[in-house]
Amino acid sequence: MFLKFWGDGSQESMDLVNAIKVRDTGNFNWTFIFILAVVFYVYWSEIHKKNYPAVQAGLALYGVHWLYEIANAIIGKCSGYPLWAVSNQSTTFILLVGVSWELSMMFSLAGIISFKMMPQDRTKRYFARGKFKGISCKLMVALEMALLFALFESFLAATTNNSFIWVYKWWGVIPVFFTTYIPFFLASNYVPDMKPKARNIFLIAEWGLVAVLLAVLIPCGVI
Repeated sequence: MFLKFWGDGSQESMDLVNAIKVRDTGNFNWTFIFILAVVFYVYWSEIHKKNYPAVQAGLALYGVHWLYEIANAIIGKCSGYPLWAVSNQSTTFILLVGVSWELSMMFSLAGIISFKMMPQDRTKRYFARGKFKGISCKLMVALEMALLFALFESFLAATTNNSFIWVYKWWGVIPVFFTTYIPFFLASNYVPDMKPKARNIFLIAEWGLVAVLLAVLIPCGVI
């Protein structure tokens, strides 16, 4: 099957999750370094060009991504299985039960990509007719990117090496689209245009919370 839309609740899926080795270096290889270098290049290129809104977009989405991954790992610890997981054989390094190194680095760039997909005039609205003021380009691009990512995740869930694992039968493309990816891309598309004080508070609070949670929960063996 090319796409998978829902978890199957199978014993195979449960066994795959139970076999996950978080932060194990058994599959480590040099692509780890190359991917990190690419991410550094992209961010420093934007900083060099003083394109700070793009950097803020990237950091906004990436912070939300980490909060979701931490929450997913906590769910896995408390209920037995996370909402999503990555398999050992699909990655060089698993950071948390639901995110591999390659996936996390992709999300570090996803906010920049989404931001750059918007028109230069970020006040532009689509489908304005009569009294209807139309849909903000920020919202439109967020919905488009969320749909694209949700469908791609359904492909990953259908791969024969189980790149992505959904255990629960009620979890799949639709909840992923609404509860995960839409918030991701709303953050990247709206945060850069917030008032400076509000934007700074958002980014500092977001990343401060991520740092505290990782510093506390990893040593405690929770995630």
